Amino acid sequence: ALAGAGSALRRPRRASEDTPRATTLKEMLRGAAALVVLLTAGIAALMFYCMHMPGTSLLGALPPLTAQQQILRDRLQSHVQVLAGEIGERHKYQRKQMDQAADYITRQFESMDLVPGPQLFDDGFRNIVVDLYGRERRDEIIVVGAHYDTVAMTPGADDNASGVAGLLELARLLRDRPLRRSVRLIAFANEEWPFFGNDDMGSRVSARQSFDRNENVVGMFSLEMIGYYSSEPRSQWYPRSIRRFYPQQGNFIAFVSNLDSRDLLVQSVASFRRHGQFPSEGMSAPEWLVRDVRRSDQSSYWAFGFPGVMITDTANFRNYGYHNVGDVARSLDYDAMARVVDGLAAMLTELAGGNLIN
Repeated sequence: ALAGAGSALRRPRRASEDTPRATTLKEMLRGAAALVVLLTAGIAALMFYCMHMPGTSLLGALPPLTAQQQILRDRLQSHVQVLAGEIGERHKYQRKQMDQAADYITRQFESMDLVPGPQLFDDGFRNIVVDLYGRERRDEIIVVGAHYDTVAMTPGADDNASGVAGLLELARLLRDRPLRRSVRLIAFANEEWPFFGNDDMGSRVSARQSFDRNENVVGMFSLEMIGYYSSEPRSQWYPRSIRRFYPQQGNFIAFVSNLDSRDLLVQSVASFRRHGQFPSEGMSAPEWLVRDVRRSDQSSYWAFGFPGVMITDTANFRNYGYHNVGDVARSLDYDAMARVVDGLAAMLTELAGGNLIN
């Protein structure tokens, strides 16, 4: 027995038995596996936080337009036809058309008995501003804006005559409603190249002015292309990082924000879904994950610490006419636009009339 024990003590270890080196490798593998699990869980939690929205997007067949929505549809189409059909491309190198567009927007506000104020800045460019003052909390301001310039070589029906048309009709719908907070409507110059992100961008001028005046901008909404929709399969595309989480049909309006504006986004989507009659999706994302969240005028307000949300048909992820000669008035769906603008009017009425925004 002693001899056997001695023999066992002298037996060499097999490669499968634990050694200090094997134990270290096992611990490393276990640690790596745990790290993968934690990263996967973290990414899943982040995606849920970014993409989970309250309420339910409208499903199924849409109800017929009401009589008021039919009037709204015709007005929206008329605005787009003037801006994109009669005036056409409008930008730094087409100053006559830029001025024609600004004059048209001014006249439309005036026809509603509103008083638009030009906000002049470098080289004579101008934003057109209308304030609907709140009755109780006047110093709390909700900004709604849309840029009226285009890139070169496009009439810019969706980008962004559709947003300007929506802005004008929101003014008409909101002007006589009892609002506790103030709503400021702004048609911005110079959103497109070469101005985007620099000090001569129209929305940057307005946001800086609000910051310098210490104004209490409780929320900003950028109407960035709201006219193009399609129910065809695979008519909607996305950045690779998010494409598996959203519908493949481009038949919805999207609400998009950065993480700092998530509270405003969630409240907005919830209100739109309560009152609107149109499919909707929402996303709040870090700018490093989805850089396209920065692509419109709300990013100017983010730069000064104000919460902002882009409301969009998702631009080039759906509309093949984006930034080219195909962006024409006849390509837009005015019935859908009317539903969207009607829902936004109800949403803004709730946000400006209630206690939803902190």
